[in-house]
Amino acid sequence: MTVAVRVPEELSARVPAEQRGPGLGRDAVRLLVSRGTEIAHRTFAELPGELRAGDVLVVNTSPTLAAAVDGRIGHARVVVHFSTRSDDGRWAVELRDPDGRGTTRPRAGGPEGTVAVLPEGVRLVWEEPLAAGGARLWWVRATGDVPALLRRHGRAIRYSYTERDQPLSVYQTVFALPYADGAGSAEMPSAARPFTAGLVAELVSRGVQFAPITLHTGVASAEVHEPPYPERFEVPEASARLINAARAGGGKVVAVGTTAVRAVESAAGPDGVVRAAAGWTDLVVTPERGVRVVDGLLTGLHEPEASHLLMLEAIAGREAISRTYTEALGHLYLWHEFGDVHLILPEESGHGAHCSGNCL
Repeated sequence: MTVAVRVPEELSARVPAEQRGPGLGRDAVRLLVSRGTEIAHRTFAELPGELRAGDVLVVNTSPTLAAAVDGRIGHARVVVHFSTRSDDGRWAVELRDPDGRGTTRPRAGGPEGTVAVLPEGVRLVWEEPLAAGGARLWWVRATGDVPALLRRHGRAIRYSYTERDQPLSVYQTVFALPYADGAGSAEMPSAARPFTAGLVAELVSRGVQFAPITLHTGVASAEVHEPPYPERFEVPEASARLINAARAGGGKVVAVGTTAVRAVESAAGPDGVVRAAAGWTDLVVTPERGVRVVDGLLTGLHEPEASHLLMLEAIAGREAISRTYTEALGHLYLWHEFGDVHLILPEESGHGAHCSGNCL
């Protein structure tokens, strides 16, 4: 699929919603709702009106790590983005150059045997690329306690379109849980960021249920768009049962973020039944593979890249996604992790079933 989109710089969300004006909260973002090619413009606070009792929201409980750490290779200053910890204790990392503005620019990893020195004397030794022929992400062996290093010296990964560094709390969603082993996501599961405790309570009071899953996502640099690589996930038994019951009862299963789609679809059999599962998933959701469980998706607005667009097309179809990208640009929606969000729902029978004067 090809969607030609160039996001003007002024539409990049540079700071979180709650920092754009007095009295604003995380939910002070816009919500583009699409049902097929039918589009409505809402606010995020109106999300409960778009869902029904019996619907299930699948949410990712992975916390965001302070995954960026300063270091040196020889006399050169570098920034290391910690991405994914393997079962053998190694870490997949991305090496970056500081750009003098508080952000970073790409830098090739390796070669094998490269040594980076980080705070407290922690050393990283480059061993092999994450993917054959890849130059960006490498497996490294660390001499020290990486989770402790990140807690004491790390900061959230930040990209050049943002205005300044933010405290790690800004990157945590209301669903994030701490993990005893220090596991988490290198980048925020950002589709869930606009949720507040109050909005969750309202959804629950209306009969909307929440199915927690976990997928620890790795780095996804804005400059490079490789296919997703394997990530650790878990779909608990209770969540699997809740999703299956909703589907049997006619409720919609709406994933909050592409990470939730990847996790729940990895736990679904060809029969569409979700079963408890944990481990690593290399699933890439495409229109050819389709989705077996997910009816809808709540996702941020991000510059189109292959794997993301393939997943959206698998859920909504090519024409619908092309239309929504055009609408988002035309109505000046804000993009990226601090920006506005898009709710993809199944088409309703009968035009305008949920319209209130601003449907297209």
